Amino acid sequence: MADQEGKKGSFLGNAAKWFIVIVIIALVIAYFICNYTYSDGNRAGVIIKFSRKGFIFKTYEGELNIGGMGNIPGTAQMNQVWDFSVRDQAIADTLMHLEGRKVSLHYQQVVRNFSWQGETPNFVDGVQVIDK
Repeated sequence: MADQEGKKGSFLGNAAKWFIVIVIIALVIAYFICNYTYSDGNRAGVIIKFSRKGFIFKTYEGELNIGGMGNIPGTAQMNQVWDFSVRDQAIADTLMHLEGRKVSLHYQQVVRNFSWQGETPNFVDGVQVIDK
């Protein structure tokens, strides 16, 4: 009888250990997937919107008008808008004052992001004002 209780306790202990190991591995994989830079580069255009938003997790989100398509005179242009998020407070403060200005934004695109990181997978990490 005591032998059966020892096996039962041993089984539950081993199951709990394996469960913890699996959870830790899953968290490590999720962390790397959500922080792996898939691509990076620059986008130039005019900042048309930049705000801090969210119900629970407040994130900085913006829109960059990167230009129009269809340069035929006398026709309407369709603007192309690029959505981005910002993690760094200093970058966000800079962008708050640049709405309506032409800028070049350096960004990193991640494979997937957590909801508290931002709404888009494109994270701006550098700003340069383009003066003409």
